[in-house]
Amino acid sequence: MDTALKVSIGQHSDRGRKRVNQDFHGALVPGAPLLATKGVAVALADGIGSSEVSQVASQFAVQGFLDDYYCTSEAWSVKKSVERVLAATNAWLHSRTRLGPHAFDQDRGYVCTFSALVLKSNTAHLFHVGDSRIYRLHGDALEQLTQDHRIQVAGGRGFLSRAVGFKPQVEIDYLALPIETGDVFLLTTDGVHEHVDGPSMAAAVRRARHDLDGAAREIVAEALRRGSPDNATLQIVAVEALPAQDAREARQRHGQLPLPPPLEARMILDGHRIVRQLHLSHRSHIHLAVDLESGAPLVLKTPSTDLRDDADGLERFLLEEWVARRIDSPHVLKPCPRTRPPSHLYVAMEFIDGRTLAQWMVDHPRPSIETVRGIVEQVARGLQAFHRLDMLHQDLRPENIMIDATGTVKIIDFGSVRVAGLQDDRPAPDGAPAPILGTVQYTAPEYFLGQPGSERSDLYSLAAITYQMLSGRLPYGTAVAKARTPAAQRRLRCDPVLDDDRDIPFWIDGVLRKALHPDPARRHEALSEFVHDLRHPKRDGLDRVRPPLVQQHPVLFWKIVSTILGIALLALLMARHGGP
Repeated sequence: MDTALKVSIGQHSDRGRKRVNQDFHGALVPGAPLLATKGVAVALADGIGSSEVSQVASQFAVQGFLDDYYCTSEAWSVKKSVERVLAATNAWLHSRTRLGPHAFDQDRGYVCTFSALVLKSNTAHLFHVGDSRIYRLHGDALEQLTQDHRIQVAGGRGFLSRAVGFKPQVEIDYLALPIETGDVFLLTTDGVHEHVDGPSMAAAVRRARHDLDGAAREIVAEALRRGSPDNATLQIVAVEALPAQDAREARQRHGQLPLPPPLEARMILDGHRIVRQLHLSHRSHIHLAVDLESGAPLVLKTPSTDLRDDADGLERFLLEEWVARRIDSPHVLKPCPRTRPPSHLYVAMEFIDGRTLAQWMVDHPRPSIETVRGIVEQVARGLQAFHRLDMLHQDLRPENIMIDATGTVKIIDFGSVRVAGLQDDRPAPDGAPAPILGTVQYTAPEYFLGQPGSERSDLYSLAAITYQMLSGRLPYGTAVAKARTPAAQRRLRCDPVLDDDRDIPFWIDGVLRKALHPDPARRHEALSEFVHDLRHPKRDGLDRVRPPLVQQHPVLFWKIVSTILGIALLALLMARHGGP
């Protein structure tokens, strides 16, 4: 028996009589080791005809699925991986609709149907939302495996009851079934299956078994010939060979990779030789290692033994790898390419030859404002990479930022990242306050009120770090974590960043005060605005007003006050002694 899964794929799509093709489709057959650990993925999406942007939704859904699915941890099951990917995709599309001109008209938003097939080992995993379909041709019988999510109304009209991007959360149909060599799967949009019957599709596939692209073109052409007014898309996937299952594959299929043993110098784990321990925490253990195949240094991050019985903690650990693999930015730590199937639960990351920003601040207690700007701008670009994917970092602090030997700044920790659309993003049950995932000294005030946070929350954390680099202290000290009511937060007072011994422009204090305001609505609207304002004083508004002397130079202010009081007291005494 073959040791690897082998498939043949044929695909075709036609816009038909419509001006724009709102369908989108794609397939990915990866090489080793992903073929064994993640399998083959095929997907199509169909945008709704009432929307002028639904083709964008279709393309984003399919491309995002094919990219993000292969970024998920091997320790996740296929079902969990795809559900996480689609939940994040759905949240992103729904948010784009809410930010657009048709915020409350779902029929004109970023909405599409979606059907996907993942073939891994000896199992087919089906995922479905909407009225596209998945069939299986087994022998001579063509069986529909999915159910249309469509409501029929009077006059023969129908409406989708479920679709990706339609609501804040998406409900996904899932089916897993064993496969055999010779099985053929068909994925179709309604422009095909509403006009070509099952026997005709089966006959076309059998006639052109060795030219699946040709079979797909033939069936799509037949749908258009029979009067289909819609876009028409068809994918055909034929199973040519199946792998033998071993114990490791069975474990991976069910998401049961074991935790690694305690790592020590000179140990070897999956072709990685451990060099030394770098960091230990209650969440993870981090070791420097060398890849024996390439000789390259890397970092292995393993769950802490404290998480062995902590399901939520392990889930968050696994989420870190997916987050890291989804982001492509020179200012965000990169995971190492997967070259071998893992035997245990760990993440391999690039090694950065440098130091944390916390250590850098110790080594540079009085940096120039231009140096600070350069660091802040790089961190902001890293944060923007998170925000573009509807992710919040939530734990930005000097210990989670590294500066390498070239001066490149990278965000390195993803343990507290919130991904829009995932279960972690929903309110805690029974009104319980959401846990504070970040370090309290840099956590935005709204988190202490139980609010979910926003991109302006990450902005607050970056502003707090900026303030600390310039002044050597935190803007509110430890008072923010104690302010757990709106009234208490209104009483917070940010000390001026200005210092008699530092050459800091007075308007920088205004920029930081705005970014550090306890009310997120009073902060800058975007990271780009904050970064811009750090270089450009405003010409209007309050920022152009010079702060009072007590804020600019508090020591000088009190010296002047003391001098004036002394003169007044002396004059009063002289008047008394000189009187009758």
